[in-house]
This record gives sequence, C-alpha cells and structure tokens, in this order.
Amino acid sequence: MDAVRLVILEADIKRQVNTIEKLFEKVEEIKNPGSCYEWESLAYRLHNLYCGFEDLFEIVAKAFENQIEERGRYHSDLLKRMVTEIPGVRPALLRPDTFDLLNNLRGFRHVFRWAYSAGIDVRKVRLVLEDALALRGRYRDDVEEFIARLRTSVKRRQKL
Repeated sequence: MDAVRLVILEADIKRQVNTIEKLFEKVEEIKNPGSCYEWESLAYRLHNLYCGFEDLFEIVAKAFENQIEERGRYHSDLLKRMVTEIPGVRPALLRPDTFDLLNNLRGFRHVFRWAYSAGIDVRKVRLVLEDALALRGRYRDDVEEFIARLRTSVKRRQKL
C-alpha cells in the first residue's frame, strides 16, 4: 500500500467509525427498554450496529483485495478475515477478544434477520447488549492500532 492509498483508506475508515459511533448512540438511547416495542427497537438497533461493523470490514477487505468468495459463509468469513493478519499485505484489524464480541453480535444479527416470525428473546437481547457495550472502546483501540501499523509499514516501504 502506498501513502496515497493509505490516506484514502484512513478517510474511509474514519467515516465508517463515525457511522458506527452514531449507531452506538442509538443503542445507548434505549439500553433500558421497558415495553415489548422498546425491546424490538433495541434488537433492531443492535442488528444495525453489526451491519455498520460489517461495512467497516468490507472497506478494509476491498482496500487489500481480500474478497471473500463463498457467499454462503460470507458474513462469518469476512469477520474471521478481520482477526487474521495477512503477512506482507496487512495487519489484523481486530484482536481475538474483540472478534468474540463481534461474533456474538453477528450471530444475533443473523437470527434477528431470519427469524422474523419469532418473537424477541429478551434474555438474548440483554446478553448481546452487554457485549455491544463492552465492544465500544475495544474496537476503537483496534482500529487505531491497525492504522498505526499500516502507517509504519508504508513508511518502511518508502525508505526502500
């Protein structure tokens, strides 16, 4: 990756992180739901939060030509790719503990999206909410570390 591509990638990541932060704010607004409608709203917001993360992962994958080919496992493979360092290409975006929290959120998003005829399981929403709230600081640290490692790599290549 050259310096110009890195600047473009950083801008894309920053824009998506801002979107994710807005989604976190939406989750925070209703983190203590009372009615069944509020629980459904919270579940929807948690679904959207994961979609925001997945958009971030796609930005990173596309920047490094890391497409995921198998559509049936696309969502889980894309997330796994983000915890994987690809030597000579890019560092991992996520630490394993961040991956675990996001994987729980991904699983919930899948159930929410495809189990539309079933009601919301409040117990599961509570667990996913707890993971989502724990995720907020961790993912930002991961993104900052990812960008710092990319900058170092680009500077090293420029010296060659």
